[in-house]
Amino acid sequence: MKLKITLLLILVASTVSFAQVRLEGVVKDSIGDPLELANVVAINQETKALDSYGITNDAGRYKLSLKKNTTYKVQVSYIGMKTGEQIIETKEATIIKDFTLQQDNALDEVELVYEMPVTVKGDTLIYNADSFNTGTERKLGDVLENLPGVEINDDGEIEVEGKVVSKVMVEGKDFFDGDSKLATENIPSNAIDKVQVLKNFSEVGQLRSVTNNQDNVAINIKLKEGKKNFWFGNITAGGGTSNENELYLFQPKLFYYSPELSINTITDLNNIGEIAFSRRDYFNFTGGFRSPSRQSGTNINLGSNNLGFLTTQNNRAKDIITKFGAANFSWSPNKALNLSGFAIFLNNKTELQENRDIQYTDPDLGIPDESTESNTLQRSDLGMLKLSAQYQPNTNNQLDYDVLGRISKESQDQLFVSTVNGNIDELEGSTPYSINQNLNYYYTLNDANIFSLEVQHLLQDEDPFYNAIIEDKDDYESTAINLGLDGAQMDYNLTQEKRVKSNQMDAKLDYWNILNNKSNINFTLGTILSSQQFDSNIFQFLDDDSQFNPTPTINDGLATNDIKYNFSDVYLGLHYRLKAGIFTFTPGVSAHAYSAKNTQFNTQVTDNFFRLLPDFNMRMQLKNSEQIILNYAMQTQFTDVSNFARGLVLNNYNALFSGAPDLESALRHNLSLVYSSFNMFNYTNVFARLNYTKSADNIRNISTFEPGSVIRISSPFNSDFSDESASASGRFQRTFGKIRASLNGNFSYSKYNQFVGAQQSVNESFSQTYRVQLRTSFKTAPNIELNYRYSIQDNNQGDSNTKFFTKAPSVEVDALILKSFTFKSDYSYNNFSDEEGTINSYEFLNASLSYKKDKDAKFEYEIKATNLFDTKSQNNSNTGAISVSATEYFIQPLYVSLRLRYEL
Repeated sequence: MKLKITLLLILVASTVSFAQVRLEGVVKDSIGDPLELANVVAINQETKALDSYGITNDAGRYKLSLKKNTTYKVQVSYIGMKTGEQIIETKEATIIKDFTLQQDNALDEVELVYEMPVTVKGDTLIYNADSFNTGTERKLGDVLENLPGVEINDDGEIEVEGKVVSKVMVEGKDFFDGDSKLATENIPSNAIDKVQVLKNFSEVGQLRSVTNNQDNVAINIKLKEGKKNFWFGNITAGGGTSNENELYLFQPKLFYYSPELSINTITDLNNIGEIAFSRRDYFNFTGGFRSPSRQSGTNINLGSNNLGFLTTQNNRAKDIITKFGAANFSWSPNKALNLSGFAIFLNNKTELQENRDIQYTDPDLGIPDESTESNTLQRSDLGMLKLSAQYQPNTNNQLDYDVLGRISKESQDQLFVSTVNGNIDELEGSTPYSINQNLNYYYTLNDANIFSLEVQHLLQDEDPFYNAIIEDKDDYESTAINLGLDGAQMDYNLTQEKRVKSNQMDAKLDYWNILNNKSNINFTLGTILSSQQFDSNIFQFLDDDSQFNPTPTINDGLATNDIKYNFSDVYLGLHYRLKAGIFTFTPGVSAHAYSAKNTQFNTQVTDNFFRLLPDFNMRMQLKNSEQIILNYAMQTQFTDVSNFARGLVLNNYNALFSGAPDLESALRHNLSLVYSSFNMFNYTNVFARLNYTKSADNIRNISTFEPGSVIRISSPFNSDFSDESASASGRFQRTFGKIRASLNGNFSYSKYNQFVGAQQSVNESFSQTYRVQLRTSFKTAPNIELNYRYSIQDNNQGDSNTKFFTKAPSVEVDALILKSFTFKSDYSYNNFSDEEGTINSYEFLNASLSYKKDKDAKFEYEIKATNLFDTKSQNNSNTGAISVSATEYFIQPLYVSLRLRYEL
């Protein structure tokens, strides 16, 4: 297989290189100065097609690859200059041709006969979508993957020159608050005219000159003519069959855009595992909310009491039924006011099956190895509603208000079989809700004085429920005694109710004084006020369905919790920003007065202290798209209420936990160095990042295992040992004609201290991942994408060492056949091994064939098959603090479906 891939790459590369000749030269102005970012295009005079294009570098140099023995019209354009053109006939040898452009009023206008694929206007990079499309694209994500310098990462986020895109807009209006995954998966490709990459993006124009926005990147989609003031989109319906189920699919995606009003609607109903919006997406969806104190140096964790769901892997659970609906609107009744909002609903029903083998790495602990089997049914009903208003009567005033509500109902029923604890039936349920409000006001007094006020309030209520029925009483006997359970029952029916209420306000007032065009000073006055209440109760259902409240024989007999935790931070910050040549320096410091207080069992513990937290940012702008960024920040880390609660808590039937009321905060040092460069001359994209973190007084858990059991009791404490982590990542991408090559590398090292019983050990982990990608971009030939990923996971857990290797080649093919048929296929192979040999391997093959009479046809017919090899399961591994595990994860079988898509 490797030989075939190598030969294919050699053939493709040789075909591209030997059939072409180079045209190069320099573009200057009338006085001989080189023009950077001038556009150069070559139009084939026979086909009238654009065969090549380029953009000049800082020395005015350009380079085009053209066909031999062909006549071209070469046009050179630059903002403020008259377009130059020349007829050139290629032969066998390289052609050197310089251009001199005149001022706009010097010559008669030369008409551009072809639109530039890429245009640079200040901080905006504009891609003409049709210049990169091959005809097989169906959604925005397909278009973006064709663009140089743009990537879709493994999490579905858009990256530009190594930076994650913070917002996606369509015609200048937020698409579901800028969520990139919803945009890439749902906006139809045939509606896209231009993709505008907005660098140094600032949502508040008044703050653009006083804040560092260089890391902020947004994308704005410009629609084609005919897509504005009309409904557009598509409706897909289909069905099929598998060995077990009748399949169905219904996916309407409708959009309307006008200058005053935009409406987006997305619906997805299917039982074939095509998840438009996952549970993970729901909980990661911020709705555009950002904490005002995110850069203050304080990090307070409100905790997460979501159910411990097993998560689907690549939409490959055993069975998945999805119902998803979303609507987004933006309305501008006048120039000063904009109203917007969205609603999202998700219903998922998922069946999962897993087999897992767990090996504990330290034989001195006496913990037996364990094999488990689990069958799980998950149900989720998740809803989200947001309304926003922005009022900007003039350039000196802007008022924003947002309110976001979430509500959900979830359950998980899991039948768990353990070689150590026998059969356990676990049931979890939760109906949490939250309301988040945000108020921002920005005021410019004059050219030298700017003010901003940001206030955010969060109200959250969580009520996780846990029930475990342990049938094998003998293996649970010691834990049952510790918990004080009634042993005269058929089984142990153990239940816990919890309630966590959180109320937090985060506010800050900023003042900027612009000293001159090179420097400004920023004063910040802010506060974080947080209150949490935690209640929990462990009880037992008896055989007669009555409830029994046990009294544990451990933990001072505490099996319930009723604790209040209050936290406050009042801080004053000072930052100075200075531009000096290619450098921008922003040193700063914040002074914090902290107070943390928890009250439980008629006892109050208070922790009041004062701390200075310095930070520093240095930016070196080497060129327009080349920079180095250095960041340092000291942070204070606070935990949530659950770690303070003294009463016993069931994290699981085999994991008991009791908190410590005297916990203190942790101190963290973060240092990062980033280099990024995007060369438009030869489309070379380089990105590298170094990170180092060191933390002291971290909250760690000390765990004690029952003798001969996997059941543990844990409690937190502030560790006297420092923990460290370091990481390095890099990417090099270069385009050679019609081939784009990428090389990625990621390295991470971590060292932390683990405590089991009275034994302290240092755990070290070092991981390496390398990825190579080759992708073609032919207009009239099939395109192929080749990937190879190789990773090494090396773990040192005290006296135990483990080392795992993963080899994962993959290939994707898409082809437009006879201008009407689109064929797509992807194949992936995964080999997992240790130093002794292969542990497991699996492979997947998917394919689809669609027919559309021509690009303007309304109907498209498609047949699609997933998991053509009918692979039953996939395998992975996980390394924990004191164990390693291998998991077999059962997946959906071979599915074949027929689909009909109608374009509005």
